[in-house]
Amino acid sequence: MRHFRHLTPERRSALFHREPAEFTAEAPAAFLAAALGATLYSPATRPALADDVLKQAARGVVSMVLCLEDSISDGEVPQAEENLVDQLRWLAGQERDDEVPLLFVRVREPGQIEDLVDRLGPAVRLLSGFVLPKFTEDRGIPFLEALAGAEAACGRRLFAMPVLESPELLHRESRTGTLTGIARVVDKYRDRVLALRLGVTDFCSAYGLRRTPEMTAYDVQLVASVIGDVVNMLGRADGTGFTVTGPVWEYFRPQERMFKPQLRRSPFLSGRAEDIRTALIEHDMDGLLREIELDRANGLLGKTCIHPSHVAPVHALSVVSHEEFCDATDVLRPERGDGGVLRSAYTNKMNEVKPHRAWAERTLLRGEVFGVAREGVSFVELLAAGVK
Repeated sequence: MRHFRHLTPERRSALFHREPAEFTAEAPAAFLAAALGATLYSPATRPALADDVLKQAARGVVSMVLCLEDSISDGEVPQAEENLVDQLRWLAGQERDDEVPLLFVRVREPGQIEDLVDRLGPAVRLLSGFVLPKFTEDRGIPFLEALAGAEAACGRRLFAMPVLESPELLHRESRTGTLTGIARVVDKYRDRVLALRLGVTDFCSAYGLRRTPEMTAYDVQLVASVIGDVVNMLGRADGTGFTVTGPVWEYFRPQERMFKPQLRRSPFLSGRAEDIRTALIEHDMDGLLREIELDRANGLLGKTCIHPSHVAPVHALSVVSHEEFCDATDVLRPERGDGGVLRSAYTNKMNEVKPHRAWAERTLLRGEVFGVAREGVSFVELLAAGVK
């Protein structure tokens, strides 16, 4: 696997100063957590689920969740499980493992984990792990114990991706205690927890809210406060934190627009870029782009996606710019180990070695995963390449 592998080698060479690295599902956990990118969700009831997985991988998707939880009705669960097992067995029989993205199954109950692993048999090699819904300390422990049992039974490393979406996490009076409990259990099972996912739709539901296409999760103060607290306690850069992924963007069809577009014209004034800007606005994707930028500014990496059209924007904005790369490289030079302040290579900012070190380390990891753009290449060109 590699990000932007759907582009020709010539196109990647033209866009990247350093191309995205190749990796497999056996890569170190820290690398895989950064590499999740736009994690595309798909209901496990889809009749052509295996074909969908291959098709989306060919379009640049690197991680997918096959969902047995909220995306299907209660009565569909047995049929969805059967379809999931049949589809993955068929896919495993095609011996096209190198074309399969990182696959996770979102379950409802702990017992599904060991049951599905047993039913999959050898096809379990296609799974990277499970997504655990409505995660709290009390609810999470049985899921993680079931995952440990399934891992021992199949002899394969399986990761957990807990979803933080319970009302206890949202409510002010119970939030600190809930976060403390979650921190306790994910630290105990640290080797199995790949990333933490935010269930912002459930947060909004608790108050009867739904953000419009013009509003990001950060414009809804109830949601923004939870994101801040989750990153504060679970996303620290001191070695105790985890990768926390961005919330889902719900919109993918044109809606009646209430506010003016949020995309400035200036980055889109060359080639066919203005056409891309118009298409993004018409499909309410300008709000998505703004939210992706705010995700990163608030310490989140990657994003939950429910439509293939969201993948290219997430990945384009995950590429490290040439300027970021130069700043991060300067901060981490061995001779700067004692600290100090230096002017950036682009002569437009101050790089302070000690305070910016954690940022620089994260930036270079992101650059290894998503690549480093050539000097002068903007996210617009990366986006244009991704949506062709």
